[in-house]
Amino acid sequence: MDILKLVANRMSETYDLHRRFVNPQLVRVLEVIGFNRNYCAAEGAHLTDEKGQDVLDFLAGFGVFNIGRNHPQVIDVLHQMLDARCANLIQMDVGCISGLLAETLCSIAPGNMDAVFFTNSGAESVEGALKIARQAQRKPGVVYCEHAFHGLTLGALSVNGAPEFRARNEPLLPHCEMVPFGDLEALEISLAKGDKAAFIFEPIQGKGVFPAPEGFLKGARELCDKHGALLIADEVQTGFGRTGRMFAVEHWDAEPDIITVSKALSGGFIPVGAVITKRSIHARVFDSMERCFAHSNTFGQNDLAMAAGLATLDVIQSQNLVENSRVVGEYIKKGLEELRDRYEMLTEIRGRGLMIGLQFGRPKSIALKTGWKLLHSMNNDLFCQMITMPLLEKHNILTQVAGHGLDTVKILPPLIIGQAEADRFLMAMEDVLKQAHRFPGAAWTTVKNLGLRTARTSA
Repeated sequence: MDILKLVANRMSETYDLHRRFVNPQLVRVLEVIGFNRNYCAAEGAHLTDEKGQDVLDFLAGFGVFNIGRNHPQVIDVLHQMLDARCANLIQMDVGCISGLLAETLCSIAPGNMDAVFFTNSGAESVEGALKIARQAQRKPGVVYCEHAFHGLTLGALSVNGAPEFRARNEPLLPHCEMVPFGDLEALEISLAKGDKAAFIFEPIQGKGVFPAPEGFLKGARELCDKHGALLIADEVQTGFGRTGRMFAVEHWDAEPDIITVSKALSGGFIPVGAVITKRSIHARVFDSMERCFAHSNTFGQNDLAMAAGLATLDVIQSQNLVENSRVVGEYIKKGLEELRDRYEMLTEIRGRGLMIGLQFGRPKSIALKTGWKLLHSMNNDLFCQMITMPLLEKHNILTQVAGHGLDTVKILPPLIIGQAEADRFLMAMEDVLKQAHRFPGAAWTTVKNLGLRTARTSA
């Protein structure tokens, strides 16, 4: 098979194939908002569409490409593995390379971790963490936070605080209880019931980019110790340098019992994730030879994924990408804060490192207030398309909203970007904001028409 020739010959059919055989509703969304670019190549922080247009990627596959796309070092390692014709996935044996990746993960994780379970995705990592906690503590319940996003499989969905994802899936796991993010009093009330095996949280919530309030994570650590629950840090999106630290919990000096990771660990090549924990916890689950498969999967330790993980971590460390994330992230935040002071609808800049949320809010001036009310009466998710659509259409920068009904745009650029890419983004944002603050104007008309078109197609 000449796979490249096959793809080249049928590239023009991409959206039709997905419309017919995959997800036609997603295709409709992409076409309506003008995101149907049909990308055919990528390198570093840049995408190339079928027309040869360069697009600056400030989405990074929702945080997968911390080291950029198609990093040559990871490609070289994967070529080595393929050429070596390794004995992969024996199942009734263990591989050296998975042991090496486990050792590396434990060496960089906070909290004296020394046990790893490998998975294939972030949601599977969360599922594994929930099972390990419930079995280790011999309790059924889990506490989670409002607005949390931990994945969309049924177990992970049971600790997902987004009603739009939970809809049509109830009943989910019993004994799972939601508390407001940052509310230690509510957390203690829930833990004090005595049925909770763990409290799971995102150090910075991906949906909306909300960092943990100061004191919350240390307080949560103390409450978990007091009530016999484990502290689970979901670092699927925040891990591996995204926030300017290797792991986001390090900003608050909170040592979790379990850390879930995935996304950036793959380098964007082979799906891989992990549950990182302590041997004392792991041993309470895998507590006999009969229970060596107390939790298991088929592809979790596949050699290509393990090699991609080792190579990716080497790139992050050898190229000092954690520090680069901090420095460039601070530069972008400073630039955005200057824009916030000049444009009234940009109300807040949140986040750490290169995980940044741009919050928009109701304006005070009469004309803009009229436009704001009009768009929100049509659809609560409409306004931010007035930011993301021209960023892509006019400035060739890919971004997206941070969640349903939040009026928040999130950027997650690769950690390899420098000042040139940051300046390009900031200049584009200023132009987009300038147009958005002219009402009536072309930007408002475009998004209003989008809302009308969406309403018609949904009817």
